[in-house]
Amino acid sequence: MIERHEVEAFLALAEELHFGRTAERLHVSTARVSQTIRKLERTVGVPLFRRTSRRVELTATGAQLREELGPAWAGVCTALERAVEAGRGVAGTLQVTFVSAAAAQLLVGVTKLFRERIPDCEVRIREVQAGQLLPWLRSGEVDLALSTLPAGEPDMADGPVLVREARMLAVPADHPFARRSTVSADDLARVRLVQLPDHGAEPPRRSGPATPTAPGPTAGTFQEALTLVGAGQGALPVGAHTRRYYARPDVAYVPIDDAPPLEWGLIWPADRCTARVRAFADAAVDLVDGHG
Repeated sequence: MIERHEVEAFLALAEELHFGRTAERLHVSTARVSQTIRKLERTVGVPLFRRTSRRVELTATGAQLREELGPAWAGVCTALERAVEAGRGVAGTLQVTFVSAAAAQLLVGVTKLFRERIPDCEVRIREVQAGQLLPWLRSGEVDLALSTLPAGEPDMADGPVLVREARMLAVPADHPFARRSTVSADDLARVRLVQLPDHGAEPPRRSGPATPTAPGPTAGTFQEALTLVGAGQGALPVGAHTRRYYARPDVAYVPIDDAPPLEWGLIWPADRCTARVRAFADAAVDLVDGHG
């Protein structure tokens, strides 16, 4: 295999047909150009240039190599430039998604600040159901998501925590827990829990060895999960924002007094941390810190 500097030297000399001008163009010495071309000719097995005291010419093999290698190398360079632009550039489009009404409200604020800073980048906001969040990120359908932390996946990167909120238990309005001021993590073992697909907020862990009841039904969406709760088919651990954004006459929200707070932040594929993603994450941190 030939190396990049050999390709560049060959194509430059094939165009200039002058070792001195080629050396100036590549910012190397004339001796370095001669050495590189001789090495390339040894690899090919035949001369690529005819050299005299007056002129440099391509041989038939050299002309054929230039004709075939030139367009291919231009395509490689273009592909590399596009990859660099995708990684470092901030212009373009950023696809952002969210999984709850409160997350949407925060995302709108972050997007506004981001657009003020980078007007050349369009931000498209989309809602996703919890079970589709990771597939969308992995497929590239979206670039990053505002969701609960941590992502808990080795191929996903977590941004800084943006919001912390108390955990609550959504129960049917006529459930005995609805008359209590608080419940504990251990109380969760006494009720059936409605299941949501990953990626969603995990229920808090119990501190004791209590045996949990059988899991409740699985819901496809968050609204469906709350409907199942209201119908008496189970309870659902949620964040405190749910009481404000999803108020329902058939559901009561009871604080879980010994559960750690639920944390929210941005997550994105670890191998696609582009300049646009980093700039959006910076805007999110600045907004919640009051520096926007």
